[in-house]
Amino acid sequence: MLALVVAVLLSTVAPAAAASTPSAGPGAAYAFVHDPSMIREGSTYYVFSTGDPAGVVGRGNIQIRTSGNLRTWRYVGTVFPRIPPWILRLVGPIPNLWAPDISYFDGLYHLYYAGSSFGSNTSVIALATNVTLDLSSPRYHWVDRGAVVSSGPGDDYNAIDPALVRGPSSTWLAFGSFWGGIKLVAIDPATGKPDTTHPRVLSLASTAAPDAEEGSYITSHDGYFYLFVSTGFCCRGIASTYQVVVGRSRSITGPYVDAYGTPMEQGGGTELLGADQGMIGPGSGSVYHAGSTYLFDYHYYDAYDGGAARLQIRHLYWTSSGWPVTGPPLVPVPGSPAGGG
Repeated sequence: MLALVVAVLLSTVAPAAAASTPSAGPGAAYAFVHDPSMIREGSTYYVFSTGDPAGVVGRGNIQIRTSGNLRTWRYVGTVFPRIPPWILRLVGPIPNLWAPDISYFDGLYHLYYAGSSFGSNTSVIALATNVTLDLSSPRYHWVDRGAVVSSGPGDDYNAIDPALVRGPSSTWLAFGSFWGGIKLVAIDPATGKPDTTHPRVLSLASTAAPDAEEGSYITSHDGYFYLFVSTGFCCRGIASTYQVVVGRSRSITGPYVDAYGTPMEQGGGTELLGADQGMIGPGSGSVYHAGSTYLFDYHYYDAYDGGAARLQIRHLYWTSSGWPVTGPPLVPVPGSPAGGG
């Protein structure tokens, strides 16, 4: 059963402090970008990403970067000035918050993110909301909405890597897992949390260790829902084996199959991205969709800079058979002979 965390027992729903101010110099724009999620407000693109575990950039909290052209990015601070204390009480001392997902619905920006540690599935997915992403606006203020879902030693999944998806009449949160595959739970859009007291947890994708799956994202195109999943090992610099695979279904809840018809619940998945041009271990991506434009943003490890985690963005295009393929990198690759864009 899903270990729902009753937020009132963990923390009160209260306004969170304003984002911290940048303090790491010009290099902070690209120093550590992991598990990115991108959205646009007005003419500005915003990328939210995992906190820097070394504390060099962002002091472990969810980082924010902005751009007007998708190529050059500016680090502008973090969502919280510190990790919310209720998360530390729940999962123990952790150096950073993980894998944010940013979306907009019902008049609010919804930021889902995870608190966890390596080697443990004692984890929580939490929610913060804001009425605007414009840091200069007097209305800019993140509100801590507390816990959404959690996992513990008794669960066969890990409550990490949240990704919201909205259908014609329903809202869902994909998450997980590097434990028991990719999971899905229904969300009440009025609260941003599971829509029943004991929601059913659905399974979308699974594969045998050591190539476990995590970092999922679902988007729709031409009557199908597409499930993107990161498989392999992340977080090992240039030794990382991450790659992105994809399957599709007529329903958000699946079943998802790859281009050969193999169910993703049985280890299927058509490769979308692998190592390329010194960009090692691509993964943990999300899809920005506006009109006919699809952009896939993800992190990789830079072979030209000691395996530093960096942001990359590519256009998604669709073949005549309806499967996605990626365009060239838009963000320059430091040191690469191929560059970017």
